Amino acid sequence: MNPEMALRLLLVAAGALLVAAVARRRGWPAPLLLVLAGLIASLMVPPVPLDSEVVLLVFLPPLLYSAALDSSYLRLRDVTRPVALLSVGLVLFTMVVVGFVVHLLIPALPMAAAFALGAIIAPPDAVAAVAVARRLGLPRRTLTILIGESLFNDATALTAYRVAIGAATGTVFQLTGAVGQFLYASVVGVVIGVALALAFGWLLPRLKDALVENTIMLMIPFGAYLAAEMVHASGVISVVIVGLYLGARMHRQGFGTRLVASGVWKMVDFFLETIVFALIGLQLTYVIPKEYTGWQLAGYSLAVFAAAVLARFVWVVPTSYLQRSRPPWPNVVIVGWAGMRGVVSLAAAFAIPEGFEGKDLMIFLTFTTVIGTLLVQGLTFPALIRRLRVTSENEVYEDNLGEAAAKQAAIQAGLDALNRQLPPDDEMDEITLDVVGQLRQKTERRAMSAWERLGGGTAQDGSETPSALYRRLRGDMVAAEREVFVRLRNERRIDDEVMRRMMAELDFEEAILER
Repeated sequence: MNPEMALRLLLVAAGALLVAAVARRRGWPAPLLLVLAGLIASLMVPPVPLDSEVVLLVFLPPLLYSAALDSSYLRLRDVTRPVALLSVGLVLFTMVVVGFVVHLLIPALPMAAAFALGAIIAPPDAVAAVAVARRLGLPRRTLTILIGESLFNDATALTAYRVAIGAATGTVFQLTGAVGQFLYASVVGVVIGVALALAFGWLLPRLKDALVENTIMLMIPFGAYLAAEMVHASGVISVVIVGLYLGARMHRQGFGTRLVASGVWKMVDFFLETIVFALIGLQLTYVIPKEYTGWQLAGYSLAVFAAAVLARFVWVVPTSYLQRSRPPWPNVVIVGWAGMRGVVSLAAAFAIPEGFEGKDLMIFLTFTTVIGTLLVQGLTFPALIRRLRVTSENEVYEDNLGEAAAKQAAIQAGLDALNRQLPPDDEMDEITLDVVGQLRQKTERRAMSAWERLGGGTAQDGSETPSALYRRLRGDMVAAEREVFVRLRNERRIDDEVMRRMMAELDFEEAILER
């Protein structure tokens, strides 16, 4: 990369961060504002082409890994059927629908190339939708379905894309070969992901060094992705499996590791997503093909955009009622409208081999579909949620109730742990009595606040100082409370989100104790 291009990228990053900062301060959806800013900037500054290899190797793995770390394996297991129908079935259905529409509109474009375009456009990127849905309090099940779809649909789309590109470039296409390639990529990706997950799950808790652990965790998504891609398996599946496994076992690592990881991955997500959405908008002048008239390009763009949007509704509405518990129709509409495309589609389009027939038009149609879904669906998504009155008010009350009950049980476990270490009150000295009294008072205050929400050094003689005694005893109580939270999560009596919220409180307290 020459210095001039490096400087352009640096300026893009700086400008994108400024726009994102304004959006966060105003409470606006940052991804959509960044795309609009990129579109405007593309008319005034030299083009900054999107490097597909950079996106797929640098941006995609950490973003997928971070989303998987923050996801709930238990919640995803509850929505396995709808997630599979969306991340596999809908992707293939969209590929076929878009492929036929494009081939009918542009007969000169080979059928395999039309299907490749369908595979490129098929996978939605739920970053913008999830950001809005979280802020507006979308029900947890619906949110989990959208997150699960975004975690796994890239694997289906990229595999289908490679098969279609291979067929279009002269490889003899056979259905059995395509199915075999898809199964190989998926199964081997799962195997590699499970192997790496078990290895890192064993290693990380034994390091007991927050800085080293988090540095390794920054490298994990790239290693998992490359390990699978080197054997032509799905790097996406490998990364997601490692992230889900380690995320479910974060409670086994030290409080320092969790506190640092939370800040690190929030910063990584913010930085990468900010640059990605700005780069999407900046592609405007770079992707316009010269051999078509403006009316032709407009007609093709509208047709492909409409095909992608309608294909999602045609698939989502009937398949939503194949589930054991039928969702309310407003939730189905929300899922159907949450089909915003993102940078993975653009990266796949730019990765089309040079000399490929219709490449310029395919890149343009991918760009217009990405922009159209981000702006049309993204800008109307908040209003649709409010209009349909889809909220999670009941879940908030249930979460608070579950949190209060869990804290009560955890606090009792902490008090039991304290009492097991202490002699009878009449045998304790004055300092110990004072420290124990402080511990019990603080514990009672924590229990009361939870219910209200619903509405080592040594002294000169070798003995522990009051502060050391407090740290030791409170540390044992925190450990006992943490075990209760994990047990209640595993028994499905509280949600992962509730557990993490309460674990964070204990982590901060333990950090204070350590200081």
